[in-house]
Amino acid sequence: MALKDLIHGIAIALVDHPDQVSVQEIPGENNVLVELRVAKEDIGKVIGKEGRTAQSMRTLLTAMSTKMGKRAHLDIVD
Repeated sequence: MALKDLIHGIAIALVDHPDQVSVQEIPGENNVLVELRVAKEDIGKVIGKEGRTAQSMRTLLTAMSTKMGKRAHLDIVD
């Protein structure tokens, strides 16, 4: 399972407009940047109260990327 597939699956489960979820994976040497874009109305659902949902997604992403021998960072783009 790719890192972008993990974030895409989580985001689709959270939002009201799953057709507007877009995830882009930008590889580097030993790191990966994962950009998540959702509809403006859904940004709050992806970030969560006090950023807890976003932090949980980052934790899962870090765990999976560490297993792959890489470092990953999640950006939620508006």
